[in-house]
Amino acid sequence: MDFEVVIGLEVHAQLLTRTKIFCSCATTFGNEPNANTCPVCTGLPGALPVLNRQVVEYAIKAGLATNCRIAEKSVFARKNYFYPDLPKGYQISQYDLPICEAGFLDIMVDGEQKRIGITRIHMEEDAGKLVHPDDYSGVSYVDYNRACVPLLEIVSEPDMRSSDEAVAYLKGMRDILMYLEICDGNMEEGSFRCDANVSIRPFGQEEFGIRAELKNMNSFRNVQRAIEYEIGRQRDILEQGGQVVQETRLWDADKSISVSMRGKEEAHDYRYFPDPDLLPVQVDQLWIAAVRETLPELPQDKRARFMAEYEIPPHDAEVLTGSRLLADYFEATVAKVGNAKMVSNWMLSELLRYLNDDKRTIESCPVSPDGLASLLKLIEAGTISGKIAKKVFSTMYAGKNNDAAGIVKAQGLVQIDDSEALGEIIKQVLAAHPEEVEKLQQGKAKIFGFLVGQVMRQTRGKANPGLVNDLLGQELAAKTAKNQPPSVSGS
Repeated sequence: MDFEVVIGLEVHAQLLTRTKIFCSCATTFGNEPNANTCPVCTGLPGALPVLNRQVVEYAIKAGLATNCRIAEKSVFARKNYFYPDLPKGYQISQYDLPICEAGFLDIMVDGEQKRIGITRIHMEEDAGKLVHPDDYSGVSYVDYNRACVPLLEIVSEPDMRSSDEAVAYLKGMRDILMYLEICDGNMEEGSFRCDANVSIRPFGQEEFGIRAELKNMNSFRNVQRAIEYEIGRQRDILEQGGQVVQETRLWDADKSISVSMRGKEEAHDYRYFPDPDLLPVQVDQLWIAAVRETLPELPQDKRARFMAEYEIPPHDAEVLTGSRLLADYFEATVAKVGNAKMVSNWMLSELLRYLNDDKRTIESCPVSPDGLASLLKLIEAGTISGKIAKKVFSTMYAGKNNDAAGIVKAQGLVQIDDSEALGEIIKQVLAAHPEEVEKLQQGKAKIFGFLVGQVMRQTRGKANPGLVNDLLGQELAAKTAKNQPPSVSGS
């Protein structure tokens, strides 16, 4: 039987506020356990929450950037459940009156655009964290540093039909939140995470299948793997005549399997009711308009502009707009050089390779836009070849030295453009490789590249490649003409 996959995602994004959503404790990641706590975030009796205004502003930003309707009135609710890292016995969240509703995000998969609906975006507090010692001896520890850290929960419509679409949606959402500078997008630290609701149904059936919720996925790769595994698991059950059970499952990345965690709760299990300690959130049109004015150019718009303005291909534009700072670096370099395609090629091939190898981001790149621009200008001027430029870039990156011209001068790397000098070297190379010359004259064209390489080797890569090609072609043509027997004419 052929099945259709139905996927909906719940994204949880930690917000980049300095303090928590309902108290003044710091949100700093990595502090000593329970260092960032107070009576409010540890749920002590009598402690009252006070809403952080910046959380509301960030929620409005996210809603506007994802085409949502911003509610003029939203209400915080208590979501009741019991777990060791939830000190109050309930989570302050939003339920029937969230701050943002009815938005969408357009994604691209296999060159085709698809619109994914966004049901809601609401504000809530995070829970704490259980710590299980490696030498587990029947105890677990609770760290409340994360308790009360502000979250946005972004709930999609069940519009995705493959794991590729789910990953594209997640990447697009992460890009937007990072462009807005309201979330750092770090999946490993848990500041951007998602739960996936996955079900399958026979093609043509309108009713959704029974879904399973997948948790504990801390990378795009694990999201894709977990969804693919769940699709296969459900297909096997149905094809064998079984029934899929609605439940929450944990993804085990080491074993590449999901395991049952608990039966899936419904809304009534949480016994939602308005939090009596918090007033409704009132957002007027003036506030929404003021926030709208602060929105940056968003990733999709920037991609389209890069392709139109700089005439670079879609792949280049997608990579270069992968982060706001990387896009800014590109534009700052182009402003100095002017050759956008050249800048794009160098950033994608050299700059990002070095950064990826070092596990660094563009923020900590030792080569500034001015430094890269000065190097590319030397190539354009014919002062150095592309091969030499790579050596210079390596020196710039390693030594945090952005003076490309100074490095070229100090290391004697100026490109050789002397036709007479190069002509002599070419004659020496041809004389040293008579067999290769003969093969070339017999039609083996690849030998030409070998001979060019020998000339570059003799000059330690400093010869002008274009000039070498021209001079070598001329010398070979002259050699061939010289070896041709004279034509005989008769009457």
